[in-house]
Amino acid sequence: MFEAKSQGRDGYKVFENTRPGTSVNRLTLLEDMRSGIAKGEFHLKYQPQYDLFTGRIVGAEALARWQHPVLGELMPEQFIPLAEDSGLIVPLGRWVLFEACRQNRKWQREGLVPITIGVNVSARQFRDAGLIADVRETLGRTGLAANYLELEVTESLLMQNADQAVRLMDDFRKIGLKLAIDDFGTGFSSLIALKSFPLTRLKIDQSFIRDLETDENDRSIARAIISLGRELGLNVVAEGVETAKQQAFLASCKCETVQGFHFGRPMSAEKLGKLLGMSLTTINAHFG
Repeated sequence: MFEAKSQGRDGYKVFENTRPGTSVNRLTLLEDMRSGIAKGEFHLKYQPQYDLFTGRIVGAEALARWQHPVLGELMPEQFIPLAEDSGLIVPLGRWVLFEACRQNRKWQREGLVPITIGVNVSARQFRDAGLIADVRETLGRTGLAANYLELEVTESLLMQNADQAVRLMDDFRKIGLKLAIDDFGTGFSSLIALKSFPLTRLKIDQSFIRDLETDENDRSIARAIISLGRELGLNVVAEGVETAKQQAFLASCKCETVQGFHFGRPMSAEKLGKLLGMSLTTINAHFG
């Protein structure tokens, strides 16, 4: 019933006991997740972000994975909605924040090129009164300087209560954090609200990048977002870049930063560390 309602009116869903969305499996997965957090079954992968004009790695987005003992590696879309609904997103998000900051500080101690680490913040976390305290504690425990941490919040989340979001983001900026709007272009934010947010970056949603080669509307939207970001003094990141033609178009629009399978899939901390070591002396092959 709940899944049918979530798909809109006048629809129906057939119950299947083996389907991941069923209440039986949700309850089982919920208990597995609760114990999995305690047992350390979760790990992070990192997708690099490149400066489009120098080829240097300037950041990475931390992405959670769950190594389920029976189901194998689960992707975020398979467990994050359940974590959000159940409230487990708060302890899980706290662990992601700590692990990402710890790893970033570890790379720095190894003498690698310092980068910004991006951590996604869910709606439940954003509303949690303890989030600022968690960030402060994490930075203190890991020793990571605040300017090397970027919190990513979706545009739609910010627009749910723009005034409250501005106040909270002001507090984060006072700490020295970087702030990004993720999935930009999908959340109907007004220009007045956007001007009020103390942001550092806009991340163009990959739905506008996917068909750049064939869709003039997507090209127009991408150009407009890049231009808007430039006028507001914000760094713009294009997500989901998968082809050389997409890269060339973004370069022609002077988009500063890119992220996507064309440059690197989400990878282990060890592999990204090797890339950071290489970037001390070499430029990534994609950039010529």
